[in-house]
Amino acid sequence: MNSTKINYIELPARSLEATKRFFQQAFGWEFVDYGPEYAAIQNAGIDGGFYQSDLVAQTSSGSALVVLYSKNLEQSLKSVEDAGGKIIKPIFDFPGGRRFQFTCPSGNEYAVWSE
Repeated sequence: MNSTKINYIELPARSLEATKRFFQQAFGWEFVDYGPEYAAIQNAGIDGGFYQSDLVAQTSSGSALVVLYSKNLEQSLKSVEDAGGKIIKPIFDFPGGRRFQFTCPSGNEYAVWSE
């Protein structure tokens, strides 16, 4: 049995402050700053962090897609829009559920899904 599992993810952020504000407002995430160029994510379901970078994580350039789960997809879409996220794929059906995709203020692409 393999005991090696994904337990941490690091993502680029053009603006750490704007990215932290967005995820706090949209999803209630919390952060711990480790210097001016790194913020650890808390209350997001998996541990991780944002690092200062001019790069962006988007599937069009081969990046992995971080997918969040929501019990109320329409409310999550509204929260993303209210927090300043840009919807790049409105809610659509896929085998097993529905989802939408968005970019955060730093330009990274994410998805949110529900049954």
